[in-house]
Amino acid sequence: MFRTPAASADRWVVVDVETSGLKAHRDRVLSVAAITLDDDGRVGQELSTLIDPGCDPGPVHIHGLTRERLRGAPRFDEVAPHLMTLLAGRTMVAHNASFDHGFLHREHLRAKVTMPTEHRLCTLALSRRLQPDLENHTLSTLARRWKIRQSRAHDAYDDARVLAQIFTRSARLARSLDLPLPVVACTERMTVYPDSIPRTPCPWRNPGPLDPTVGLVQGMRVVISGDTRVPRLRLAEQLTAAGLDVMNSVSRYTSVVVCSDPSSDSVKVRRAREHGLQVVSEQRILNLVRTIRPGTPKAERTPAVVVAPKPTPIVGPWANRRVLVMGGTHGEAVLMRSRLVQLGARPAVNLHASVSAVLILDGGDGDPRMPRVVERGLTVLAADDVDRALNLDVPAAAPLTPREAETTDAPQLSRGAVIDLEASTTAFTIDASWNASGPTLPVDVVAFLLTRDDVVSEDEDFVFYNAPATSDGAVALTVDGDREQGVRLDLALVPDDIERIVVAAAVDGENTFGDVGAVSLSVAGPERSIATAVLDAATTERTLLLTEVYRRGTGWRLRAIGQGYDDGLGALVVRYGVEVDDSSVEAGCTGVTTAG
Repeated sequence: MFRTPAASADRWVVVDVETSGLKAHRDRVLSVAAITLDDDGRVGQELSTLIDPGCDPGPVHIHGLTRERLRGAPRFDEVAPHLMTLLAGRTMVAHNASFDHGFLHREHLRAKVTMPTEHRLCTLALSRRLQPDLENHTLSTLARRWKIRQSRAHDAYDDARVLAQIFTRSARLARSLDLPLPVVACTERMTVYPDSIPRTPCPWRNPGPLDPTVGLVQGMRVVISGDTRVPRLRLAEQLTAAGLDVMNSVSRYTSVVVCSDPSSDSVKVRRAREHGLQVVSEQRILNLVRTIRPGTPKAERTPAVVVAPKPTPIVGPWANRRVLVMGGTHGEAVLMRSRLVQLGARPAVNLHASVSAVLILDGGDGDPRMPRVVERGLTVLAADDVDRALNLDVPAAAPLTPREAETTDAPQLSRGAVIDLEASTTAFTIDASWNASGPTLPVDVVAFLLTRDDVVSEDEDFVFYNAPATSDGAVALTVDGDREQGVRLDLALVPDDIERIVVAAAVDGENTFGDVGAVSLSVAGPERSIATAVLDAATTERTLLLTEVYRRGTGWRLRAIGQGYDDGLGALVVRYGVEVDDSSVEAGCTGVTTAG
């Protein structure tokens, strides 16, 4: 469907794609819809079409697009010219925009045309910035919140139609709060591992480097470098079937490197030589596999004996209220936020939709957001109100009682607080956000997958903007707002040799987290919030450990950290054992690139 009414001043284009899978470099777009809008939500041009990708359509049970339905549809290169006219000069809007943009970017590359999109806006990031009182931020939940009828979920046109209305109303609410929209530049960051070998759990312990006099032992870590006579993935499958642990990059844990030309000067071969490892030919490794020795099984995990401490529910006169602190020095704001938590309140870092009160410290009455506070009729507090409430025995005397409190079971974690994750909690997100009203600062959220030795055992286990996901999908960057970033974890996919996952943030250049201000954390599963925290003690630090998820017996725990370091991301990644090019270990986070 192509519809082009009279030209309008529309500067947004709402986009939705249905795909054959989740990885843009491997999977294909099956359908695409695009709707242009002006600032008032009036529709300009529309496009909606199925696309024949020439491959298996993947999860038909989700999108309903069978081979039969797609047969006869245009190819993407036939759709691209009209799609480009809708994208050009407009900001692309999508729910989880990095996903849609990544797929369209790849399809444009295949069609040998340049995708004209320069900026995008993620409505997931926008919803998290607005903080409506919702159990989650899915498209269907937002549709219900805004009373928008959703006819056919996972239909590209219907999803785009619904999203256009959600975006229009959300943008209107953001304007009423003086919250800028989370528009980001579309500098496409290609994954470092486009042809990575999927990680397969190995049941054997790693016996260490290959000793030519002994031969291969099951559990050895093998890395393949360069072209191979047997297709790389098939060779990896053969080695895995023999009991070897095939990885994507060379590290101190690698046992042997396979290269068709052992005298090669590739990065992997050079790194193997630096670690004193054997480099063998493809034929040599296949010969060695024939006489591979039995390995030592990995020990099974046993349930933890010690019961994790559960955070004490904070019940106070201001239970679950959202309170924004404005004004004061950094130290004064930190102190008052801690006192708000004692009262059961939840400190906010932005003037969002769920804020019910504002605590004014010295200079706060001159904050540019003050007119909106008055306009919305929010309760205005002073430091004396907080101090007085802490000494009251009767909650009804607290100044916030006239407003109905929110209801939430998610605990508010202080620094160092630990919670046990329920056994059913495997997939969830950890989202960080910070002040949306101040200057835009270059902050990046990253994740480290650490072994028992507390180091990253291969490059792929460092997830950052240039390598946004592990090949197995266990950890991936998600929300890409300019003041919101997140990490998605699927604990069911985490390799069994990974003991801990650390989520951190780094600010580039000479800026510090004192400039960034308080960082709000939200941990949420598909249906509900799991925990929240506000980390606000950082001052001179340029890197900040936000949270960690770690094993305890057969289960997992989550801890709020809030520990910072004055050095940059380059030093932090080296501290966790990531090997980087010497030239890339710079003070700023934009200089870090893996050498694998």
